[in-house]
Parts: sequence; C-alpha cells; structure tokens
Amino acid sequence: MANAYTDTSGSSLGTSLVQTAYDRYVEMALRPQTLIRAVADKRPVQVDKPGSSVVLQTYGDLAPVTSALTETTDPDAVAVGNTSTVTVTLNEYGLASLVTRKLELFALSDVDPAIADIIAYNMADSLDGLAMTELRGGTNVFRSDAGAYSTQALNLLAAGDDFKSALARRAVTELRAGNALPKRDELFWCGIHPRVSADLRSESGAASWRIPHEYNSNNNIWNGEIGIFEGAFYVESNRLYKNTDGASSATVFRTIYAGAQALAEAVAEEPHTVIGPVTDKLNRFRPIGWYGVLGWKRFREGCIQRVETTASSLA
Repeated sequence: MANAYTDTSGSSLGTSLVQTAYDRYVEMALRPQTLIRAVADKRPVQVDKPGSSVVLQTYGDLAPVTSALTETTDPDAVAVGNTSTVTVTLNEYGLASLVTRKLELFALSDVDPAIADIIAYNMADSLDGLAMTELRGGTNVFRSDAGAYSTQALNLLAAGDDFKSALARRAVTELRAGNALPKRDELFWCGIHPRVSADLRSESGAASWRIPHEYNSNNNIWNGEIGIFEGAFYVESNRLYKNTDGASSATVFRTIYAGAQALAEAVAEEPHTVIGPVTDKLNRFRPIGWYGVLGWKRFREGCIQRVETTASSLA
C-alpha cells in the first residue's frame, strides 16, 4: 500500500490548517503632493457682509502727465476712473462615507483611521483640483512650435512641440512686461509637469537650463531638482493639467507661471473633516466626510502665463 502523506494539498490536514497570511497593515495609495491652492495668495480683507459671492476691486491709475503746466493757467481737474472688479463665487464642496459597524468588527485591519486619512486626502486633492481648474484658464497663453514661441492652435500641437528654455524666457518676459509682481523675492512661481521639466532639463546649449546648473551645483543634476531658472522658481508636480487635445489626440501639458495675487480665494467656511451623528435605529452606520464653502477666481490676469506643449515622453 502506498504512503499517504499529510501535506498541504488534497483533502489532508494541511488544507484546513495552512492558510493565506495577510499583513494587517494596509498602505495608502501613491499620492501627488498638493500645491495649487497655495498659489492663491489674494483673499478678501474687509468683507462688509455674508454673501454667496465676494467682489474684489482694484483701482485704476491716472494717465501719466506728458506736458508742463502753464504758469498762469489753473489745470483742469481729472476724474479718477471706476475700479475693476473680480467676483469670487462661493460654493459648497464636500464628500461623505458611511462605514458600517459590521465592517468595523469583521475587518482584519482597523479601518476607521484609514478611512479618516482617505477622506482627509480627498479633501486636499479635490480643493487642489478645483483651484487648478480656475488657475489654468484665461487668455494669456502661448504654445510651442518645436520648442519655439508660437500661437498655433491647440489642436495642432504634436510630437516635437516640446518645452524648451526659449519658452521659459518668453513666459517671464510676458509677466514682467505686464507689470506682474514676483511671487517670491524677485522670482515668479512656475508649476511644471515632470515630463515637461525633463525636456527643459535635457536641452543642451549655452542658453539652456543645464549648463548654469552644472556649473552652479552638480547636486542639482544628481537630485533631479529644477530650482531657479530665468527669473522663476520651478515646482515639479504631476498635478499640472494635461489632456489629449492636441493633434491626433496628442497629450498637451499646461505649464503655468504666476506672480503675486494671480489667484484669489474667498472662504465662508474653511474645509474640514466632519464626523456626522449616528442616527440609525441600531447605531450601525458611522458617517465621516469633509465640508467647506469657498471659491477661487483669477485676480490679476497679468500675473498668469500659461504655456502649452507636448512632451518627448508622453503620459
């Protein structure tokens, strides 16, 4: 008679006692760092009353004097013009989740802290996306034509229309020509997608990004940091908007340059996590979510410049 093995297969004891093991510690998904909402550095200062929107105003300057006064003539008075207005509309935003008591009791991992973390990140992620939708609008835009300045139509952008240093110089030039105020010290803020920054950093030549950074600090090259270039400080993030709206559905990336007060934010209730009341008959459904009332609007259009390009390594 052949040996009968007590092993992990068939109908032997091992099938009952040998089980799949699970790590009870569950990791979070990879998350991009939020950064767009921080661009909104203009906020209402003296709101006169609660309302569904907030009107922000800027004074206009008088025309420069170009001729001398006449000694014996009293000059005519000049009226100061109307203010320019920007309206920030406030909206409710939020999300909620109901966690059942049964899940809390049966789950192999403690789900309450994890769900709280997921809700909190959803709040930051959502607010950043809403701010981006507003910031990437406007008509101050130009595009790449093989790395050179162009006003070609968006749907004509194709492979090879990458981001080059000439576009970086042009963006800062347009901001300075429009009297835009720097964001930090004498520098403008630039949000750039990693795939776009790779094109900028790999460009060769005397006027490119790479040579001054190589001579300044090799660590910038080794670490893959953008740093400062041509009057702007660069922040890499895959949060920068992209869409397949180029030629033949080519992916088009938006690189955004911003100065001070480019984006305004008005807040009626700061977004925050909400632990809702348990109201069901058997206290089994535990609500958790986030809620806020706020809005964004481009405040100084002259402080925003958008550059639309493809990338040599498309997402």
